[in-house]
Order: sequence, then C-alpha cells, then structure tokens
Amino acid sequence: MTLEPDVLARAAEIIGGADRIAFACHIGPDGDALGSMLGLAIAAENEGKEVVASFGSPYVMPAGLRFLPDHLLVPPDEFPEAPEVMVVLDVGSLNRLAELGSNASDAETVVVIDHHVTNDGFGDVALVDPDSAATGELVYAILELLGWEITPTIALCLHTALVTDTGRFSYSNTTPRTLEIASELVAAGAEPAVIGRHVYEEAPFGYLKAIAVAMGRAELDEELRAVSTTITHDDLASNGIDWGDTENLIDVLRLAVEADTAVLVKGHEDGSVKVSLRSRGDTDVGGLASGMGGGGHRLAAGFSTQGDVEVVRKKVLAAIGDYR
Repeated sequence: MTLEPDVLARAAEIIGGADRIAFACHIGPDGDALGSMLGLAIAAENEGKEVVASFGSPYVMPAGLRFLPDHLLVPPDEFPEAPEVMVVLDVGSLNRLAELGSNASDAETVVVIDHHVTNDGFGDVALVDPDSAATGELVYAILELLGWEITPTIALCLHTALVTDTGRFSYSNTTPRTLEIASELVAAGAEPAVIGRHVYEEAPFGYLKAIAVAMGRAELDEELRAVSTTITHDDLASNGIDWGDTENLIDVLRLAVEADTAVLVKGHEDGSVKVSLRSRGDTDVGGLASGMGGGGHRLAAGFSTQGDVEVVRKKVLAAIGDYR
C-alpha cells in the first residue's frame, strides 16, 4: 500500500466520528464495489451509526451478487439529498455515480475510497491507492485502524471484493498483502466456496441462450488482436434475463487466445451503451476508457455512452492502436 498515512487516518476519523453516513458505489456495480460498500456500511451500522447505501440507475443487483446482504440498500431516489457524510467506494469520477453525483455535490463531506489509477481526485478526502488490488483492501485498512470488529457477514462482503477484482487471485494485481487479507477474512468467517458458487458457478438457463447469441456475433480482428461483440436489451428480454445476469459475459469473450483485447458492447433499452474492456497486457484499456469518459485499470475498464452498438464497437476498435 502506497497511501500517505494521514489520508488513511483522516478518512477513518471522518467515518468513525459520523453519526449518519450515506454510502454509494458506481453504477453497474461489480463485486468489489458492492462488497466494499456493504462491508463498510454494515461495520458502521454495527457501531450504532445511521446508515444507508445505494448506487445509480439502472438500480439492478447483479444476479451473481444477490447473496450479499442487502438490508441497507435503497433505490437512488430514496438516498439522502444532501448527506452530512457521503462515502463513495470504487468510483473513479463523479459521473460514475450517475444521478447520485448530485447528492455528492450537495454533501457536506465526501470521502472517496478507491483503487482506480484513473481516479480524478474528486471528494474532500480522497483515499486512492492504485497499488491495492481492490477497494476492499482499503476498507479492510480502515476497519483495522478504527478497531471495528470484522464479523462473518463483513468478511463475506470484503472477501467477495477481493475474489472478484483479482479474478479469483489469478490477475497480476494480486499481491502478498492481498492474500494475507484474504486469509484473515476467511479466518473471520468468509466462506470461499459460497462466494465462488454464487459468483462463478450459477446462472439462469436464459444466460446460456444469450451467450450463444452474443458469441454468434463475435468478431476477431487478427491485425488488432481484438475480439469484440455486442449484446442488447432485446437479446436479454427474449431469453428472460436482465443485465444483472450478464456480469461474467466479458470473461467468456476474453478467452480467445488470439486476442489481447476483448470488447463487449451492451445496448440498453433507454438508448445508453455500456462498454466493458479487458486486456492481456499490451493494450491500456484504462487509458482508452478514460479517453471516452470512463475509467478503470490498464487491464480492465469500461465507459458509458449513447448511440448504436455497432457504431460504438467500431469506434472502440479504431481507438485500440492508440493505446498500445
């Protein structure tokens, strides 16, 4: 961890001293966003604080993460308009909060806890460490500093954050510290088998049908060494699933050994387009995503835009060469 100790201490001081805290994470939350947010929120609740948590629209809990405790979650329209203290987790820029960005702008104090190298430094206190494998590592550091108990439920949330953002501890961001924390969370009651089953080994049958449609459209650009495809709201609706069921689709696409870069373009019913990007190392997809209004890491990133899915797909492919 390369954080300045005073930044960590200041973030912990604000969180520990607040009576009411509103927590938020990024739109389309993944395991790190939800796990980090819920783990810290539940820890604060256990300390007697008034707590609420949410994320921006579309307000849909990913299917593979519905095993996480959700009693603190509220839709974004029920989130405090001007929180005294708002803690934002795993968010690299204000626009990644969607409509909750206005709540952050009106909050008295905003604490940002994040590990994205593309973080633009928003918030009153920005606890940002790109060397941490997951935001969950930073939450663990805060809990350690505060001396708050890590219950089995909190351990479940934080271990989910680590597992998902390290690809089950197989990505290059996995460090000895990551594995030490994971070990301590298992000792505190996290069950890796439960997390693995829900996140990686369960899906509705319609997901298999939707994968077949999306992979049938997949294209490999041998010169760019990029594999790409699109999937739309109609593809999901015709197979009886929603976006929350498709969290792992990018991991299927990126299996193509001929490709360094994987591009998944998702067309939503409201006309918005969300793009997920992965790289084996030669392409800086974090930089690519940042250039298109999003963010992430060198090997995993994404952004949102408007337009036709095919037009967006071709735009992304055209930009790949600039980030090699």
